[in-house]
Amino acid sequence: MDGKYRPYNYLASIERIDGYLKQPRGNFEEVDELPDRDRLTYTNGFYAQWCSALFVDIRDSSKLPDVYSRPALAKIYRAYISEMVAILSGVPKVHEVNIVGDGVWGVFNSSQKSDNDEVFSAAFKINSLLRILNHKMKTAGYETPIRVGIGVADGRALMIKAGFNGSGIHDVVYMGQVVNRAAKLASQGSKGLTPPIVLDEDFVVHLNGHNADLVHYDRRSGWYTSDAVSAVMDEWADENCL
Repeated sequence: MDGKYRPYNYLASIERIDGYLKQPRGNFEEVDELPDRDRLTYTNGFYAQWCSALFVDIRDSSKLPDVYSRPALAKIYRAYISEMVAILSGVPKVHEVNIVGDGVWGVFNSSQKSDNDEVFSAAFKINSLLRILNHKMKTAGYETPIRVGIGVADGRALMIKAGFNGSGIHDVVYMGQVVNRAAKLASQGSKGLTPPIVLDEDFVVHLNGHNADLVHYDRRSGWYTSDAVSAVMDEWADENCL
C-alpha cells in the first residue's frame, strides 16, 4: 500500500483505539468459508473454519546478494514471484495471494476434501517449476540455483480489514494459526535432508488416496513431507532441461 502523508494527531489516535477495542464480539461472524473482500468494514470480521494456506519461501535468500548483483537478483525474483503467484492463483478456491519479501503465500477456502487436493497440486507444481526455473537461470548464466520450502496447513482464519479509516490506506489481514503454521512448515522445507514440501496432519487427512500416497510421515519432526512433482511439467523438463 502506498504511503500518504497526513499530520499525526495523538488525540484522534486515542479515540480510534477506543472505538476499535469497544467493538462488540458479535461483529466477528463465524462462517464456513471466507467471504468476498467487499463484505469487510473497519468494524466487522469473519472467522472461517475451513481454510488452507500454502507458503513458499526461498531458502538461504540472505546469501543470494553475495552471489548475484542487484540487477540479476531483480530478474530472478521477478521470475520466481511471478510464477509462484500464477500457480497459487490457479487453485479454484483461491481467496488471497500475497507477497512478503521473497515469500509468497495463498489462502484457500477448503470446505470440500477435493479442495485440499487442489492446494496440494499447487505445491507439487511449484516443486516442478523450480527445476525448470533453475535450468532457465543456468542457461541465462546464473549458475547458483535457488531452493524453496513449501509449507501447507489446514486451520481456521480470522479475516479483517485493517488500516487507517478515511486515509485510503488499508489491507485485508488474515489472523490465526493457518498462515503462521504454513510459514513455519515452509521454513523446514529443503532444510538438510527434508524434502521441499512440508505439510501438517490436519491438511493431509483430507487428501485423496493417490495424493496421500505421495506424502510421508517424518517421525523425528511430526510433520508430513513430500517431494511430489507434476508429471506433465517433469516430462517437459526431461525433454527440455538437459
